Amino acid sequence: MRLSGYGITTDLPAGWEGRITKRATPVGDRGRSTATGTVGEVPAPVVHLANFALPERRGDFGSGAVDLMGSGHVLITLFEYGPESVGQALFAPQGLPTLRPRMFAPSGLQKTIKGQAGCQRFFTVSGRAFSLYVVLGRHDEAPDLVAKANTTLRATRIGHR
Repeated sequence: MRLSGYGITTDLPAGWEGRITKRATPVGDRGRSTATGTVGEVPAPVVHLANFALPERRGDFGSGAVDLMGSGHVLITLFEYGPESVGQALFAPQGLPTLRPRMFAPSGLQKTIKGQAGCQRFFTVSGRAFSLYVVLGRHDEAPDLVAKANTTLRATRIGHR
């Protein structure tokens, strides 16, 4: 299945699903934090790809989805940062990263859930700055799950804005 939006396209393997979304622009007093971001920010695309059913309500980095994960599950998040991030040292690596099982650890999770492992990498592609955040449902299944994640990432293309 092909998924496309905001200059991002991926061909999902059988059994995978995904969403490419963009939060609504928060309203209110500039600089004030809200449940959906900070007033004045310009929301950028967020991509969620998973080999399990994604809940309709998810946080930018997969909250809500990670709670449903178990053996054999992978969640991939591509979070785009604003144009001010392009050229910053954190985003210096070019192109979508290739993952390795040793990159994953329970300490790499944004929310610690027993048995899971996570990995986060920052990069730039097509003049756009991103974070790749991947969660594995079972740390001890890393070799197989990372291979599945890499297959999905190789089928993902990011074009210019």
